[in-house]
Amino acid sequence: MGYGQRISIHHGNGGVHMKRLISDLFIRFFENDVINEQSDSATLKVSGQHIAFTTDSFVVDPLFFPGGNIGSLAVCGTLNDLAVSGATPLYLSAGFIIEEGFSIRKLERIVISMAREAKRSGVKIVTGDTKVVNSGKCDKLFINTSGIGQVEPKYLPVSSGSKVKPGDKIILNGAPGEHGMAILQARMNLNFRSGLKSDCASLYPLIKRVLKASDRVHFLRDATRGGVATVAHEIASKCNVGVDIDEARIPENTDVRAMCEILGFDPLYIANEGKLVMVVDASDADSVLHAMQKVKTGKDAAIIGEITSEMKGKVILKTRSGGKRILDELIGDQLPRIC
Repeated sequence: MGYGQRISIHHGNGGVHMKRLISDLFIRFFENDVINEQSDSATLKVSGQHIAFTTDSFVVDPLFFPGGNIGSLAVCGTLNDLAVSGATPLYLSAGFIIEEGFSIRKLERIVISMAREAKRSGVKIVTGDTKVVNSGKCDKLFINTSGIGQVEPKYLPVSSGSKVKPGDKIILNGAPGEHGMAILQARMNLNFRSGLKSDCASLYPLIKRVLKASDRVHFLRDATRGGVATVAHEIASKCNVGVDIDEARIPENTDVRAMCEILGFDPLYIANEGKLVMVVDASDADSVLHAMQKVKTGKDAAIIGEITSEMKGKVILKTRSGGKRILDELIGDQLPRIC
């Protein structure tokens, strides 16, 4: 068993341990042609239509943080999983596991934020479930959301990455690490003088604009658990290519950088809830970048690297000093309970 004898916190971090748990346990026993794709959303063909279906559970601590709360996070996270699959989000479900004694007023705030985020993206929350457990049997509140969207056939490859090829450009829509570091600051009551907020946001409007601007978008993925580095490794292994990243071209939040330097973290591995990594044909990279920069969630977008035919399966980081090093997969856990 490549995933070990007992579950540890590392099995939920998006890195090597989680990858092994998914492939060696869940995929092994649930194995079928849909789940084998291991995409953010399953793509199903129903009555001649392509449907994207996804589910996610949210266990963030604290429940309220600068820039959002567990409710807005749940809706945006599920919308983003649909959007990066090339889907138009349509419907969501919402399941609540609530600890006895939890504040009704706080729950109302969370539900209101969920309704607001859904309305902004034009989706409906159409079904759900509520469970209340005894005090001490749940950490205040857990939320599960599932989503359904419709996918035009021409967008099917953006989830699988089947069209990714050497020479394609890699685009990131903004500075990585804002969500994870905002959560840490709120959780630990760190006395940093910063206006740092989570980047929690629906990426559907941005992706919609991008897909209208170009029909040569070859891959989309939101960089949540494990951060940008984990998505880069997914591209390298899934598409059997090399991935070159230029550190100097990565957008930067100075507050995130300062906190990471003090605490010994790397922003490339920190979770995000409003960042996506995109692979685009080189001929369309500039026009896509221009389209992204017209949207709030893409105003800081930049071309940060390129797909290569060398060092297949590896991610190479060109450092600010001009050297190169292999960017390893995430093994340990930098920040537990961030989504």
